[in-house]
Amino acid sequence: MPRRHIRVTGAPEAPLRAALTALRTELGVSDAYPPQAVTEAERPPVLPAYDATDIPLFTIDPPTSTDLDQAMHLARRDGGYRVRYAIADVAAFVVPGSALDAETHRRVMTLYFPDEKVPLHPAVLSEGAASLLPDQVRPAALWTIDLDAEGRTSSVDVRRALVRSRAKLDYESVQKEIDSGTAEEPLALLKEIGELRERLEVERGGISLKVPEQEIVERDGTYELTYRAGVPADGWNAQISLLTGMAAADLMLAHGTGVLRTLPAAPDGAVGRLRRTAHALHIDWPHHVSYAALVRSLDPHVPHHAAFLQECTTLLRGAGYTVFRDGVLPDITTHSAVAAPYAHCTAPLRRLADRYASETCLAAVAGTPVPDWVLAAFDALPREMAEGGRRAGAVERGSVDIVEAALLKDRVGEVFDGCVVEVEERKPAVGTVQLESPAVIGRIEGPGPLPLGERLRVRLTQADPSRPAKVRFAPA
Repeated sequence: MPRRHIRVTGAPEAPLRAALTALRTELGVSDAYPPQAVTEAERPPVLPAYDATDIPLFTIDPPTSTDLDQAMHLARRDGGYRVRYAIADVAAFVVPGSALDAETHRRVMTLYFPDEKVPLHPAVLSEGAASLLPDQVRPAALWTIDLDAEGRTSSVDVRRALVRSRAKLDYESVQKEIDSGTAEEPLALLKEIGELRERLEVERGGISLKVPEQEIVERDGTYELTYRAGVPADGWNAQISLLTGMAAADLMLAHGTGVLRTLPAAPDGAVGRLRRTAHALHIDWPHHVSYAALVRSLDPHVPHHAAFLQECTTLLRGAGYTVFRDGVLPDITTHSAVAAPYAHCTAPLRRLADRYASETCLAAVAGTPVPDWVLAAFDALPREMAEGGRRAGAVERGSVDIVEAALLKDRVGEVFDGCVVEVEERKPAVGTVQLESPAVIGRIEGPGPLPLGERLRVRLTQADPSRPAKVRFAPA
């Protein structure tokens, strides 16, 4: 499920660069690996016997990405479809109990800053030996998911295999090939299958957030905020990953042991805050319209819709990892945004839990016991993932604050239209304001109680990327 994506293009000027570096130091984030972990990452992997290199897989990722977790091949079969989805086999490289294993448990997930990323695994592994780069033979967990004519799952298999991707594609070029009718069938089926899965998502009540990327463009020492909305192929590609995550969850639930990604229904307070954000951004949200229906009506190419979709990610912050074993199922097995049981298993190069979900699914299909090293990690895994999620959240919040301060640094004293979307319970004169344009959120302090949910004019009193409270406003 998505997080907010924000990046700076061009060469960020010194104050912004320094503030992002200070944030990494403050959070204890470093891309330097212990020498022993790097040495272990360079060891040759354990290779599987099954050779599936004849399957003409392809990857779809941003053009500059080199940490490629997934490759796919799509085909028709018996009035339905066959989805083959290869997932990088990280366990073929990482020895349980090794220095590299310990370091991945410390890092938990790849962290994304606006100017760089801090990877979960050393680049020699995540962008090299384990990455499903084109024309390279790689070990993978190869999923085969058969669908009926409506796109519903009819059978699932997963096994270790040697695979070889034939092409590294990007979203824009994929979209152009499909739109022009020049895409060959394996790629052309991405639209057909993706749209079927999107219809099933609506049917079961799920929601896929089409969260645009925030882009801060530096021009002559000042910054401009823009949004890069994805093309439809982004969503179709995401549906293949969701399909696999749902299949993994079902396998583990049937097996009685596994790790799920769960999310309870959003609390009323979080939805109320989102309604106030919609009000601030002039988005009509009648009370009889559900959150899911509203999200589906939004166009991420429209700036104020894009800003609102960014804020919708706040409803996903209650998600967690739930482990179970020995046939004792947890109280919550579903992810409310997916509207079905769901597991993270498709991004093991960037997320620790996926390695454990993948191993459990492989055991479930093979009819073998889940490896002891997987079971031994289960008790600590939800806590580790929660801590990693908190760190990623701190990176996200800190980065957004810094970049928004850089965006507004030359506008201190100006007056903006905004809406108070949150007020502190014990300090009603302190709260959070959402600007109409630019779509910035900041702290506001007034002489008296703030009018929650109402529009007001606010004056920017501080915008400094180097200070703890980056952006501050006061009622004008």
